Amino acid sequence: MSHRPHAVALRAAALAVAAASAFSLTACGSAGADSGKTELSFFSWDNEATMTPVIEAFEAANPDISVEFSNAPPVAEYVSTLQTRLAGNNAADVFLIAAENKTNLIDGGFVKDLTGEPFMAEMSPYNTETYSSDGKAYGMSTSSWAGGILYNRALLDAAGVTEVPTDWDGFLDALSSVKDTGVVPYYDAATQIPMGLSAMVGSVDAEQGGEVDEAIFDGSAEFGDLWDEPLAAWSELLTSGLMSQDVVSLTGDQIVDEFANGRVAMIAAGPWNLPAVREKAPDLDVEFAPFPTLDGAGFWAGAASPGFAINAKTDHEAEAEAFLSFLGSEEGVRIYQEGTSALTTTANYTPVVDPALEPNLAGLQEGRFYLPSIAWPREQDALSTEAVAQIQLLVQGQASPEDVSAALQARLESQG
Repeated sequence: MSHRPHAVALRAAALAVAAASAFSLTACGSAGADSGKTELSFFSWDNEATMTPVIEAFEAANPDISVEFSNAPPVAEYVSTLQTRLAGNNAADVFLIAAENKTNLIDGGFVKDLTGEPFMAEMSPYNTETYSSDGKAYGMSTSSWAGGILYNRALLDAAGVTEVPTDWDGFLDALSSVKDTGVVPYYDAATQIPMGLSAMVGSVDAEQGGEVDEAIFDGSAEFGDLWDEPLAAWSELLTSGLMSQDVVSLTGDQIVDEFANGRVAMIAAGPWNLPAVREKAPDLDVEFAPFPTLDGAGFWAGAASPGFAINAKTDHEAEAEAFLSFLGSEEGVRIYQEGTSALTTTANYTPVVDPALEPNLAGLQEGRFYLPSIAWPREQDALSTEAVAQIQLLVQGQASPEDVSAALQARLESQG
């Protein structure tokens, strides 16, 4: 389902990668209890560098609360780690609700109803709807994102490529020209559903009226009707030697490092990758472009960013609400945006957008973005896991595009 004014088609995601670890930003171990402070636990897929300034500011404003922060990289590891902790009744007081796990969290009764909470008043209805069910809100999402191709202007110029083509064949030709210069042309990580593939599926869905996902889930269509063509096109990157099989294992941080060091000309990326590139290579001339599509119009991967949710079983409800109040405040939103280049959607803060992100913002405003796990009305966790596993087989030459679609169809049918 591509975005339309009356229907949300908004992922989240982030490619920041960190080990699943826990630490307190104010003290170690049981210091919260020792100091008389209430210890609030928070589990995210953002890394320590991103969240430390936010948490330090919250603790300064709330000296009676200390935050114990832990994280796991998106998407699959975060979702599975959270689910394990919820099943063991030791999940954090506050955690992220994402496109890939929102149905499980809401239907399972794991998240508190945030409807009517004062901190929700500044949130975009668009974002709030993404993490709502039956008119009740369960996640506080402060931004949206549009992911596209982040490219090194100098490396494209050296290959005689004046712009990133929005038609698929032209894009393959551009990659070939870059490869001829001895530079790795492109990476689109397959540790998640590749962003370029998501965008192409969204483009096909939009071209067919924007209702194909609904038809798949009501049984009047199948995954192959929407996914076969995009999968076949995307797999050409591998069969033509324009993208390495390394994308099954390269982390987001590794891909950003390769890009910042000039070893790859183009990468599938989101706004959250830009601060790291600016820090590692401040003089690099970089720009964003939409992903190429079969119809030649270009499209973006995108969604409402993950929302902050409160554990329904928390023993620290007041402190958790105070934390969300800060995260949704002008100060909290600003600090987070400055560290992530998030495309903020709250009413209380208007960010200064990096010029490189202007095309992404335009893609959001035009509604030309898509994320499978948002478009799927249910079974997001199971289908996302299946999709990644099958796409990795495709990358390694062990599955065909049709095999991937068939596996998704079988998984949907097996879920009942």
